[in-house]
Amino acid sequence: MHPSDIAHLVMPSRAAAVADPRSGAPLLVGLTRPDLDADENVGHVVRLAAADGRWTTTDWTHGPHDGAPSISPDGRWVTFLRRVGRTGPDAHPQLVVMPTAGGEGRVVTALPLGAEAPAWSPDSTRIATTARIPEPGRYGTPTANGTAADASAEPPRHITRLDYRQDGIGFLRDRLRRLVVVDVAAALTGDPVETAITDDTTAVSDPTWTPDGTALVVSAPRDAGAAETTESDLYRVDAVSGAITLLVESDGTAAAPQFGPDGTLFFLGTDRTQGIVAVPTGLYAARTSGDPVRARRLTDHRTVDLEVGPGLLVPRSGDVLVGVLHRGAVELRAVPWTTDATASTADDDASTGAEPLPLDALPVLHGGDVVVRAITAIGEDVVIATVGLPDSAGEVVLIDTAAGSVETLSDLGAGLRAVGLRPVEELVGTAPDGHEVHGWLVLPEGEGPHPVLRVVHGGPFAQQDRAVFDEAQVYAAAGYAVVLGNPRGSAGYGFDHGQAIIGRLGTVDVDDVLALLDVALERNDLDASRVGIMGGSYGGFMTSWIAAREPERFTAAWSERAVNAWDSFAGSSDIGWFFAEAYVGADPEDQRRQSPLTYAADVTMPFMVAHSEQDWRCPLEQGQRQFVALRRAGVEAEFLLFPGEGHELSRSGRPSHRVQRFDHVLRWWNTHLPVV
Repeated sequence: MHPSDIAHLVMPSRAAAVADPRSGAPLLVGLTRPDLDADENVGHVVRLAAADGRWTTTDWTHGPHDGAPSISPDGRWVTFLRRVGRTGPDAHPQLVVMPTAGGEGRVVTALPLGAEAPAWSPDSTRIATTARIPEPGRYGTPTANGTAADASAEPPRHITRLDYRQDGIGFLRDRLRRLVVVDVAAALTGDPVETAITDDTTAVSDPTWTPDGTALVVSAPRDAGAAETTESDLYRVDAVSGAITLLVESDGTAAAPQFGPDGTLFFLGTDRTQGIVAVPTGLYAARTSGDPVRARRLTDHRTVDLEVGPGLLVPRSGDVLVGVLHRGAVELRAVPWTTDATASTADDDASTGAEPLPLDALPVLHGGDVVVRAITAIGEDVVIATVGLPDSAGEVVLIDTAAGSVETLSDLGAGLRAVGLRPVEELVGTAPDGHEVHGWLVLPEGEGPHPVLRVVHGGPFAQQDRAVFDEAQVYAAAGYAVVLGNPRGSAGYGFDHGQAIIGRLGTVDVDDVLALLDVALERNDLDASRVGIMGGSYGGFMTSWIAAREPERFTAAWSERAVNAWDSFAGSSDIGWFFAEAYVGADPEDQRRQSPLTYAADVTMPFMVAHSEQDWRCPLEQGQRQFVALRRAGVEAEFLLFPGEGHELSRSGRPSHRVQRFDHVLRWWNTHLPVV
């Protein structure tokens, strides 16, 4: 795989279907990919259908900015998102509705900053969505005296809270996410008809309709966002009046609510008594009865960690389908449940019901080298899942749980396989304290001995997963052996594994990073004398830290979008106000001791600092301070700065910038770690 081959990274959305597609019923999926010619990420909707014993993929829309399809429960209508206008302030995704049988689509919203994923009402007459609705005069919207010309002409922001901005979005308090409902019949016969039914005091997300269609359940910050908080609960919103009332109080956070067939409400949440960071997500259930209730956790917090995202919780009559993080995979598993196992009221939830289920009690419906990204259940026996694989960014599979079969319906990774992917081998190492370390080795072509790159993932509470990793493939194609893995602090290996580095960054996580590298270097086809280290975000932190602490181990370093100094991160990052104290503590000396910047003068190897100008997760000053400290210490340091990009540059940034980044990475390693 070469840098320009990112154009073959085709990503499918959650599948839209209301009947078994093997019978000819519609199955729609949105596809997105980087377009190098247009220099933007594009998307369109396709239909998958069985014909002559095989599955075919045909265009349902032509894009270039369509996605998130959803079919109405009665099967008559399809809604999807379409970005209206290619440039300018009006280029935002709006809801489009069209007949399932085909025909012209009609734009049914005119939201100033666009709509988000849709949710059909049970009677197929309304669509709910969420949208960021700005204060008048901001973001190009009209004021009483006209239209604000640009951002520089807007009035100042009066900020009184810590949760005022977010990486990849921008400022929040002047455009809170609100619940919007569209009357489909009215919208199809006239101008767009959408009604924002919640006000600008509470941000809401993840709407789902109540079974009777009179209300929606949303996730919202605790106490309806009265003050900054990292906790959230579930609220009931009347579909007409917009009145919002507390429905379920969580243990800490609540997301992705969905009703089961008997009215039980399920959601994904975390228990903040276990901590504010590195806390596994669990499945919760509650029998809502009008008064606020406290839900029961159905999965064990020590062994089960669930992936959070739209379409990753689907209740059925006797179980709930979820995505479980497990050793680099995200497996489709079923959580068995009965009504007796759910909570009823806050008074008895601690004494009744079944114990939370451990990992080995959750049946695997689809596992192995798979990363489940979204699931759609059809009846009791058919599941359509979109999954990442070692040779594909995403495919669509049909799982027949009654027959125990899995059928792949798409071939979206064909382009990647055609340009060539290097093989991936599993690695297991042992840290000095006996802890097992798990990861992978991506091998280049040829007999070697090959130079080696140790690539460390971000997070830290995330996992290097088993889906194709474009960075590793590009480096391997250039002749480098790439070592990847999940040191302590990562997700997917249990509660203790994730919590192991709280208050002690740069200890056992370093041991694990090096232990996995050492087991790889035992191979005769790898060159232990030619090794580089690189990573982004937390991986950038580890690169900066290890370069100072283990200078003899590595030839050069590439540290990207890193945390380098916790003192300023606490005051400049969008999450710094809680994240820094949670991981390293509030004591300035602890922050200094666990900051790579403190040890910049100990770096002796060539060092690249890469950053994005609009990164609000690890702000630009983190890279600037490290670069200046390195140069003042006499280190051969360089600074690579990308305009207009945020923290997610390498994953979802402008395609030209992603390719240019790869070009610079390969230039750097060709200079300091040439392939011979």
